Amino acid sequence: MSRNERWNALDAPKGNLFTWTEDSTYIHLPPFFAGMTKEVSSAVTPIKNAYCLLNLPDSITTDHISPAGDISKTSAAAKYLTGRGIEKKDFNSYGARRGHDHVMARGTFANVRLVNKLVEKPGANTLFVPTNEQMSIYDASARYQAEGHHLIVLAGKEYGSGSSRDWAAKGPFMLGIKVVIA
Repeated sequence: MSRNERWNALDAPKGNLFTWTEDSTYIHLPPFFAGMTKEVSSAVTPIKNAYCLLNLPDSITTDHISPAGDISKTSAAAKYLTGRGIEKKDFNSYGARRGHDHVMARGTFANVRLVNKLVEKPGANTLFVPTNEQMSIYDASARYQAEGHHLIVLAGKEYGSGSSRDWAAKGPFMLGIKVVIA
């Protein structure tokens, strides 16, 4: 009996490219390269019709920006997972789901210690200015983008300092943030 007999008998897709499925909550085809061409564009597009998504103090590090740790049961990521039929006991962590852009975008700026001067309490909330509603950063971002608004972040000194994390860059991009003014 071969050591790998059961492994070798597993049914797996054939080919050189990964076969993406929409039903996975762990890995998803990311949108980062959609529409990308070989030609580099030097065009700078102006920021128009913008709103401030976050007004942050000094020392907001990659730990505040990048999704990390357990997925809180009240977070935007939890709502997404619950909507996909995942139970709380199976949420796992952002680290386990780092290959899924829909989960990770919802976890960007979801640090419970994040201070956003637009709202009173620390956490993953902001103010949706047009209606004066407080909501999750992700939900506000989605509404602003759906209405065609650009988003900016006002940040203090040392914004984004800390260990290098890919989602500290990809997350704000996914939220539609065009500029961080530090």
